[in-house]
Amino acid sequence: MLSTGHGEIKIFAGSTGKAFAQKMCDCLGAQLGDSIVIKFSEGNTFVRINESVRDKDVYLLLPIGLDPNNEFVEVLFWMDAFKRASADSVTAIIPYFGYAKGDKKDEPRVSIRARVCAECIELAGADRVVTMDLHSPQVQGFFKKPVDNLTAMPILCNYVLDEKLSDNLVVVSPDAGFAKNARAYAEYLNVSVAIGDKTRSGHDENAKVLEIIGNVKDKDVLIVDDFTISGGTLIDLARELKEKGAKRIFAALSHILLSDKGVEKLMKSDIELLISTDSVDNPHVKNCPKIKIVSVAPLFSETIRRIHNRESVSPLFNNVKQMKLDI
Repeated sequence: MLSTGHGEIKIFAGSTGKAFAQKMCDCLGAQLGDSIVIKFSEGNTFVRINESVRDKDVYLLLPIGLDPNNEFVEVLFWMDAFKRASADSVTAIIPYFGYAKGDKKDEPRVSIRARVCAECIELAGADRVVTMDLHSPQVQGFFKKPVDNLTAMPILCNYVLDEKLSDNLVVVSPDAGFAKNARAYAEYLNVSVAIGDKTRSGHDENAKVLEIIGNVKDKDVLIVDDFTISGGTLIDLARELKEKGAKRIFAALSHILLSDKGVEKLMKSDIELLISTDSVDNPHVKNCPKIKIVSVAPLFSETIRRIHNRESVSPLFNNVKQMKLDI
């Protein structure tokens, strides 16, 4: 148990967050909280805290990722359990917030799913939310409580620099929507940027790449995006980049939700290496030679330490060049 002048801190993990939570505890010198999750045969979820959390600051780690409906409901049950157990504060650590894609009413008679999730998490008892690279950053505004939206960009860039992947690199965004983020990658790596022009039909997870805006001929390419589910857009973009004269192709993603089928497609693609994080505990990608997973647990650990000690979290956003030293 980690304690400071601001009281005791306890870190707990949901059913799909134990490995990540243990890494955070190792960074903080804390012990993972004792809890249990039971899934009954009819589909109901049961959660129980096996130790006292009265007057403690509690942090619950659970991504809303590969099993989003069950994970979302489990988050709600944990928030309620901790509040009913008289925790002093409860922070939901959600490295990947899957429903952030549903941020607007972009067609008739649909739900704004991210808004519903935000309201439910708050009503269940969350005092704060910590997440990373929300698909739609405006989702922060759906919460009335503080939301810290961290970024994996410096950690992914540091891997590219440390491994010296290329000295002739250009960063490519799959579309205009991610162009601002791609520029941040390019500035960190001190390289140029290009942008893909893509279109999507309905709710198909794959988008068609129409054009590449920028020069990639005779360049090594780093495709950057926040997440992939099927890998289709990445693979199509890589094929288009090859046709435009690109040499080696890498990719960097904040979150990776590929299935076995997606991994199989990646292995046959022009992408040489895909770098992502452990924000989602994805068993499908663990043995793929084309995928490198880097941990963002130190980033979340430092965030928890700052929150608990009543220190500013903003240096983790503003001084990204120093982040490697800080964590």
